[in-house]
Amino acid sequence: MTEPKLNTGKRLSTLLTGRFLLSPRVLKHWPFIVFLCALALIMTASSHSAERKVHRIATLRTEMKELHSQFIDTRSSLMKQSMQSKVLTRVEEAGLKLRKNELPPLIIKKQEDE
Repeated sequence: MTEPKLNTGKRLSTLLTGRFLLSPRVLKHWPFIVFLCALALIMTASSHSAERKVHRIATLRTEMKELHSQFIDTRSSLMKQSMQSKVLTRVEEAGLKLRKNELPPLIIKKQEDE
């Protein structure tokens, strides 16, 4: 039994409302249509997940650069503060009675028994 030819307006209406999915020819293909819809959902979810990861990586890289700059600033500041002249100035400001050693350190060698 052949279906009568529908005019273009009816075909468009059937397509837009989704009534074409209930025709007997399409009903036997429903499992495949559902499978394709599931694949489309999985692909969309995977794409969104990948985008979130890319944005997270970009955020972490920016944060890492900022922390690295902060580390370098802190390290250079610490190096300046640990210079002998700065330490002496801070000791004098604190009122401690420490003085700079004028003699070089002595090297103590152990005599080995022969």
